[in-house]
Amino acid sequence: MSSESKSTKAKVVDNELVKNERVKREVVAIIVAFNPEIDLLTKAITALQQQGSQIVVIDNASINVDDLGESLNQIGSSHLLRQQQNLGLGAAHNLGIEYATGLGADFVLIMDQDSLPLEGMVDELMAVHEAESKHVLVSAVGTSYLNSENGSKSFFVRFGGLKFQRHYCSDCTQAIEADFLISSGSLISLSAIDEVGLMDEQLFIDHVDTEWFLRARSKGFKAFGSCRALMQHGLGENTHEVKIAGRKRNVPQHKPFRYYYIFRNSVLLYKRGYASALWKWNDVQRLVLIMIMFGLLKAPRWRNLSMMLKGIYHGLIGKQGAEPDA
Repeated sequence: MSSESKSTKAKVVDNELVKNERVKREVVAIIVAFNPEIDLLTKAITALQQQGSQIVVIDNASINVDDLGESLNQIGSSHLLRQQQNLGLGAAHNLGIEYATGLGADFVLIMDQDSLPLEGMVDELMAVHEAESKHVLVSAVGTSYLNSENGSKSFFVRFGGLKFQRHYCSDCTQAIEADFLISSGSLISLSAIDEVGLMDEQLFIDHVDTEWFLRARSKGFKAFGSCRALMQHGLGENTHEVKIAGRKRNVPQHKPFRYYYIFRNSVLLYKRGYASALWKWNDVQRLVLIMIMFGLLKAPRWRNLSMMLKGIYHGLIGKQGAEPDA
């Protein structure tokens, strides 16, 4: 399936609802939910409403979807699109994008269910987008975030000759150019999506954001990180502090099934012409470190390693979509 095609499995919200709605501001926040912590999600939605965003929640067949629906009804001003099965992140984002297009919005703001926007985040993202788009094609503007587990502040990433380069904000910096961003906290114009295309649904979870930014970069678009737009964000199940080359790093640990998608989707992207050689080189190094740390050193080692190896094999043979055994 083409990365720019729309899902045939997911159906758009009822046309009458779209027809009767009028977006109050130009930003529609898209939140993908899967068995969410409802109190945290409702806090995030409330914060986004206070910052003037419309909200659409795409629920990927959560077991607590009825509780989620009840909470959203109580706070109001948000729309819930229930799915009968877990369609993955790419398909859910595409549903949200199509919904926002139907409302006549100019921007979408991608948010994870465990990301909490801090005061002024949306306005800061919009300010950077407006400033940078005067000079270049802007794919997206992303937030800085605070690790919700240990409070550490994030950085923005550029491709480097030896490894990924980390660029941290200074007090006087408003924005930093980045080669890609994490999806959560990314403000994307619908005009950019028209040029670049929709998200690749066949990747299912991991690297959906990476693939889109690599594709955008190949078309001449640039991404930027906003130093003043802040959110709290969870990186993984646990975060380990390790020392690499004399520097302390916070390394997130995921559940074993995630390593299947991380490794498989990396291999799938290595085959694509628009994935730059520099990104491939940097990513291979990252995967080697992940395999050593979580496939050999951190429990559950064998389960993690088996998922990584299976992901590599499936990437080599071109398997895409959801993997039930993962």
